Amino acid sequence: MTAPTSATIRRARRDDVAAIVGMLADDPLGSARERIEDPLPQSYYQAFERVDRDPNLQLVVAVDGEGTVVGCLQLAVLPGISSQGGSRGLLEDVRVAKHCRGRGIGEQLVQWAIAEARAKGCMLVELLTHHTRVDAQRFYERLGFARSHVGMTIRF
Repeated sequence: MTAPTSATIRRARRDDVAAIVGMLADDPLGSARERIEDPLPQSYYQAFERVDRDPNLQLVVAVDGEGTVVGCLQLAVLPGISSQGGSRGLLEDVRVAKHCRGRGIGEQLVQWAIAEARAKGCMLVELLTHHTRVDAQRFYERLGFARSHVGMTIRF
């Protein structure tokens, strides 16, 4: 790991969408799912608006000292009946710009999300990562996450 970089974590804004989509597309799985075009498809901005309006969702970005978006994640607080009615936090779309990986930004984002979920009364924090993302799995295990579920998906 190179020297740690301290980033500022803030709520994402509409003008961050292109940078977020760029990070989502910057791996083999994402490059097959995302559409990097200029201009971006409106579906990304429509999705941003839905996320931004939902009080149980937080899309945040990490920005460096120059204000450049270098990371992102989405935290969903899911109210539920199980676990004695406790909410759970779900982390989605955790990404760090390729040129900034290994500097502690991902850890800073995840630690922020854990603290935020705890402050919102969540009983636990969960995440999903694709079975092929072994580096991501090692990263999450290093942060204290344990393998606990078998994920299943239906795509439409």
